[in-house]
Amino acid sequence: MPSAAAPIISSVQKLVLYETRARYFLVGSNNAETKYRVLKIDRTEPKDLVIIDDRHVYTQQEVRELLGRLDLGNRTKMGQKGSSGLFRAVSAFGVVGFVRFLEGYYIVLITKRRKMADIGGHAIYKVEDTNMIYIPNDSVRVTHPDEARYLRIFQNVDLSSNFYFSYSYDLSHSLQYNLTVLRMPLEMLKSETTQNRQESFDIFEDEGLITQGGSGVFGICSEPYMKYVWNGELLDIIKNTVHRDWLLYIIHGFCGQSKLLIYGRPVYVTLIARRSSKFAGTRFLKRGANCEGDVANEVETEQILCDASVMSFTAGSYSSYVQVRGSVPLYWSQDISTMMPKPPITLDQADPFAHVAALHFDQMFQRFGSPIIILNLVKEREKRKHERILSEELVAAVTYLNQFLPPEHTIVYIPWDMAKYTKSKLCNVLDRLNVIAESVVKKTGFFVNRPDSYCSILRPDEKWNELGGCVIPTGRLQTGILRTNCVDCLDRTNTAQFMVGKCALAYQLYSLGLIDKPNLQFDTDAVRLFEELYEDHGDTLSLQYGGSQLVHRVKTYRKIAPWTQHSKDIMQTLSRYYSNAFSDADRQDSINLFLGVFHPTEGKPHLWELPTDFYLHHKNTMRLLPTRRSYTYWWTPEVIKHLPLPYDEVICAVNLKKLIVKKFHKYEEEIDIHNEFFRPYELSSFDDTFCLAMTSSARDFMPKTVGIDPSPFTVRKPDETGKSVLGNKSNREEAVLQRKTAASAPPPPSEEAVSSSSEDDSGTDREEEGSVSQRSTPVKMTDAGDSAKVTENVVQPMKELYGINLSDGLSEEDFSIYSRFVQLGQSQHKQDKNSQQPCSRCSDGVIKL
Repeated sequence: MPSAAAPIISSVQKLVLYETRARYFLVGSNNAETKYRVLKIDRTEPKDLVIIDDRHVYTQQEVRELLGRLDLGNRTKMGQKGSSGLFRAVSAFGVVGFVRFLEGYYIVLITKRRKMADIGGHAIYKVEDTNMIYIPNDSVRVTHPDEARYLRIFQNVDLSSNFYFSYSYDLSHSLQYNLTVLRMPLEMLKSETTQNRQESFDIFEDEGLITQGGSGVFGICSEPYMKYVWNGELLDIIKNTVHRDWLLYIIHGFCGQSKLLIYGRPVYVTLIARRSSKFAGTRFLKRGANCEGDVANEVETEQILCDASVMSFTAGSYSSYVQVRGSVPLYWSQDISTMMPKPPITLDQADPFAHVAALHFDQMFQRFGSPIIILNLVKEREKRKHERILSEELVAAVTYLNQFLPPEHTIVYIPWDMAKYTKSKLCNVLDRLNVIAESVVKKTGFFVNRPDSYCSILRPDEKWNELGGCVIPTGRLQTGILRTNCVDCLDRTNTAQFMVGKCALAYQLYSLGLIDKPNLQFDTDAVRLFEELYEDHGDTLSLQYGGSQLVHRVKTYRKIAPWTQHSKDIMQTLSRYYSNAFSDADRQDSINLFLGVFHPTEGKPHLWELPTDFYLHHKNTMRLLPTRRSYTYWWTPEVIKHLPLPYDEVICAVNLKKLIVKKFHKYEEEIDIHNEFFRPYELSSFDDTFCLAMTSSARDFMPKTVGIDPSPFTVRKPDETGKSVLGNKSNREEAVLQRKTAASAPPPPSEEAVSSSSEDDSGTDREEEGSVSQRSTPVKMTDAGDSAKVTENVVQPMKELYGINLSDGLSEEDFSIYSRFVQLGQSQHKQDKNSQQPCSRCSDGVIKL
């Protein structure tokens, strides 16, 4: 009798593309290179894609013999030596998909990857580089004059920038969904295995069903949630033709992981953001919602906490909390043709029955359950109506929809003018957000895969007893979701989400027995680590949607940001304005082409000839939709029936059809995550083993002074921390920004060695070798010898050139920035002085940044 269930690991992780005149042969293998699959791609068809998958699993010897026969059979003259008939074209790690414009098909392959995180032994990789190969042979190619332009537009979507995938973990679903599927009753798994066997057309699909001595494991593979999959359209043409292991689904957003060291016990804090591929686009060109209830800038953020001392999903301790951001679900837009910093907000269509909002919230009920809590951060009071237009319409829509819902499942609406509170000197923004966060987490609860720890019974906390969610024998489930929005869903939203995440993190740590009370203070190593993880998350999402990094950060709302931050905020605002005004239209065209919203067709207008893409995203403008929902019973009946549980996680016939269940031997490679992670079958190298250089609370945040409390939950003073409280992330911010938006990413450490010659370059390389966050340690002047050295090399030149001294009130981080600035500019200053020309770096003692 089977003892457990486990995720199925893809058997296609290493690929090699071989080329002949008539065909491409794509050979894929597992990590151990013991099982192989082969795809045959025809090159004689000028515009059609012909792919043959025999679905046979080859051994290494069989593949060598097959390639040898192909090489021999494709030589110019039979038996001729010295000329090869089979050429090795490229090595890869996965297939992104196939795409066609006006000529033939292209294949997009992942040629470089980098490990970014690890969840229960399941590696999460970032796409580092891709290769796009034209399939048809030159002899049959039919050229088109506009093909090259479409190719350039398609390649403007930088696949090396924040696209992620995994061979064994479903990134499109939450941890709660993935672990709930693995805990299905064994009787249902048996019936599903039998049903799959009867309906399967693959004669090799059930090779692993025979078990020795009755000891076996069910392997489970679930369908991805296509809303967060970005290459679904590219894989759609081969979805029903090839084995599922060839289908590698990628998400777009953010993935970061840090290590919280609690008295030597490692706890991984992982942050995953999934950006929706529906109604996707750039800031001013995608606002509100489309006719199907999909909203602009919709991102699902999940924070995962796991005890890294135990790797297994079955025996380990895991917890997660999910929240969502997204544009206000109404028909609204902003006209950027006026070239104003804040274009006026326009309601495009009247929607008295809140039809689009109903579709949106119905989707959320199905995925997250109830309650749905809306935290609306837009302005409530304005001299001239601007953001208030959205607040009034959203209140009306929620009020209308709530009158038909059961009272226990109504939508909770929390309006809070965050901008107004920020301007007030009497109000503390984060204190108010903390109160909101406590009430939200208590209503939704969070996910944990273990029963309540004994410490919560031994030392009960009154807040713990008020916690919501759903308690089950194996742990707790999160039921419901917090949906946060402002106008752009960038700066204010990220700070609010951080505060809610900080509150949830305290409950997660308490549930795993790691702290004695569900409460975390600012200025502790744990919160600083979590804050910088969230700022990296916010910067990345802001770059994708708004074209610049965050303008206002958590430090801004805490009112402890350094005075130099103001100039950086201005630069980020200008960068965002430039991006929105001049480059967003091209980025929007690229996204529309990549996601398959627009399909090039001969004889129809080209993408760049369309005056607007409104008709592409709103399908009801081109044809009448077949069904129209009721104005009163606006929800899906099956969804409401199972609330507060999310319908997607309910064990029913509809959801069981989305699963693929197979039975394997206990130690078979497809379900053996231990061998997949540790790889005892190969010689390990340090580059591969330690390629994930995550941030650690002990190394990067804990003070280095002897006698300091090593607990990451101890509040630190500015003079006893390893980093400056007021400091920014790094003085190499420009280099980090370039790395995040560069068209071609640096090679991962597992592929090529990284070397540098200078001190600053080595720091940059270490960041690019896979660290999730970019940080720097400010200059410390605690030692007398060090102080003398700094005074000699830095302080004196600063005083001579600019009249700046430490007595002027500079913080350590500011002093560090200026000292490096001076050291770099000293030589230029001396040259200007010797040539008796005015110095280009200073004027009347004022630094020109």
